[in-house]
Amino acid sequence: MSARKLRSLVAHFASLEDPRLERTRLHNLLDIMALTICAVICGADSWVAVEKYGKAKYPWLQGFLRLPHGIPSHDTIGRFFAALCRAIASNSP
Repeated sequence: MSARKLRSLVAHFASLEDPRLERTRLHNLLDIMALTICAVICGADSWVAVEKYGKAKYPWLQGFLRLPHGIPSHDTIGRFFAALCRAIASNSP
């Protein structure tokens, strides 16, 4: 992924508030979002499939994501998106 495209992705999600408690954040919000987008584009249809994609493409993903603690587990990805959905729903009119 080019630096320009990565900046575009970062800018797009810049206003998104991370719904997780700060002390529980091992994985970056942008890393989880980008991993999931890439995996879904490639056919992933579950959190398990997103994790498997991440593990299979880990060297490539490291080229543009931080991934300080590796690929998040499918449970972590699922909890993240569940919390994000709850946060968005509680902020909608």
